[in-house]
Amino acid sequence: MADVNIFVEHLTRVEGHGNIVLNAKDGTVEKVQWQVSEAPRFFESFARGRTHYEMAHVTCRICGICSIGHTEASLKATEAAMGIQLSDQSELLRRLIKAAENLQSHVLHVGYLIAPDLLGVGSVFPLIETHPDAVLKIVKLHRLANEMSDLFAGRTTHPTNMVPGGFTSIPSEKQIKELRQQLVDAVPTFNDVAEIVLANAGALPDFTRETEFIAVTRDDEYAIYDGMIGSTDGGKWPVDQYLSVTNEFVVPYSTAKFTKHNRESYMVGALARFNLNYDLLSPLAKEWAGKFGLAPVCHNPFMNSVAQLIECFNDVETSLAWIDQVLENYDGKNICADYEVKAGRGVSAVDVPRGILFHDYTYNDKGICTKANCIIPTNQNHNNINQDFKAFAPTIIDMPEKDIELLLEMLVRAYDPCISCSCHYLDVTWKR
Repeated sequence: MADVNIFVEHLTRVEGHGNIVLNAKDGTVEKVQWQVSEAPRFFESFARGRTHYEMAHVTCRICGICSIGHTEASLKATEAAMGIQLSDQSELLRRLIKAAENLQSHVLHVGYLIAPDLLGVGSVFPLIETHPDAVLKIVKLHRLANEMSDLFAGRTTHPTNMVPGGFTSIPSEKQIKELRQQLVDAVPTFNDVAEIVLANAGALPDFTRETEFIAVTRDDEYAIYDGMIGSTDGGKWPVDQYLSVTNEFVVPYSTAKFTKHNRESYMVGALARFNLNYDLLSPLAKEWAGKFGLAPVCHNPFMNSVAQLIECFNDVETSLAWIDQVLENYDGKNICADYEVKAGRGVSAVDVPRGILFHDYTYNDKGICTKANCIIPTNQNHNNINQDFKAFAPTIIDMPEKDIELLLEMLVRAYDPCISCSCHYLDVTWKR
């Protein structure tokens, strides 16, 4: 058997910089690693000394793709610290904004980053020539999700109108009704895109490694905005106990920390949410899960992209129901709750497209942040990616190197990683 030496520096079609290393001798894997090579970003340090009103605008800059999720997690932590209660309308609007982010991120990932792997090309650009209708439909759906974000959040990236206690402005009834009709009209296009993915789903490897899945969960809805921490291994925890679940630790070959809970690693993201909250999926989402043969608990990480697609149907159907509730009791005047600034600690959890996100702030009596901690979904997935590598590499080691390289790249891309966002802390020990 030939020796294999693979080094993929700065994997493409992901956000940020990560490397893949694989060394094998005589058909035996000697080393396989998922390496994060980016510099830490120290966002918790930026947060200290900021007023409670600035925090969401600062911490949403952790990520340009999940900036809505960071904004909502930040606001929820601040509101928990100060005992701020949102109105029912504000809660519904926050959920709609979260669904909009989920849609735009999932469509981007499945349509632009995963579809090339399924159709055997290096990027989305060749698909413009070979599959123009599919690309146009993906662009149409992505634009709709961005427009939904703009309408409810002020803008798609780094939203402007969500503040502690509610909103600075909200859309008119007419605008909300128009958006509702756009969502209804988009369902056939979502069906068409799902049919394309289903027709090419055979390109996803049939790989299974049992692991733990962790996500936000609740009893009354498919949770992405609010709930408790849940695990497929059993157990639920209040969000303020997140440190006992995440258990961050440092490895020498990564500038981002790893995490673990019951097992050697755990996975977060769409597949984790699907595995924990399947029973609460909308009817059309469940129908498409059946077409893909996806049922809980699925341990194939490549199916995370399929779970993202299924969540798109859930996001559309639940958004329609939430819009109806908003319109039934629409109030365009009382859009922000009154509150008193006070000292306290607040912890929040929101499930952003890539998985469960934690924000933890401590404020003094002037509403100035004195301590902050943010644990990012991709940070929690790094260890699981590495453990998947260890299990997956020996099963493909007899293939040509280019095929091995592609399959390992596809495995990382399945997690939809936001690598830059996960590099938030580093211990430095000086030896003289």
